Amino acid sequence: MTDFWKSIPLFQELADDELAPVKNIFHSVSVPAGTNIITEGDEGDEMFILVNGKVRVSKRMLIKGMNIPLTEMKNPRKVLANLDDSSYPVFGEIALIDRDIRSATVAVVEDSEFLVTHRDRFFELAESHPSIGCKLFMTIGRRLSTTVRRSNNEIVKLTTALALALSRPGR
Repeated sequence: MTDFWKSIPLFQELADDELAPVKNIFHSVSVPAGTNIITEGDEGDEMFILVNGKVRVSKRMLIKGMNIPLTEMKNPRKVLANLDDSSYPVFGEIALIDRDIRSATVAVVEDSEFLVTHRDRFFELAESHPSIGCKLFMTIGRRLSTTVRRSNNEIVKLTTALALALSRPGR
């Protein structure tokens, strides 16, 4: 079973003896298809690792209260990713760290199983095992850095496309 845990990217930097306390802060949850495990805008303090199944990550295209033509769309949401268990994706790490509102919705597409931990348990582990906590925070930090860099690239593409569209004659 240690091999399974070591195959999860979040835990790959941990030595075998460091996995035992980490395993103790997670529990397994089965979630049926059609369920949102995370809903954008809700408060949250749990982190999920998909270990079996498929999910869809989406985000609202409009800010609440905004009234523009997109509101006439049937579903003004943008699908950010369709993910399966092959890479053991992590969800909720931002809320785990800052206990703020969820930044996206994660919908279960087919019956799935997750490893789940709560903010309090995660921080207790980091406090009682600082070297493990440091490794986990570094891994989460690298993941968040990658996300920020990818988002920055998308912002540049979108602002460039908008500038080009607005600069066309007849506008």
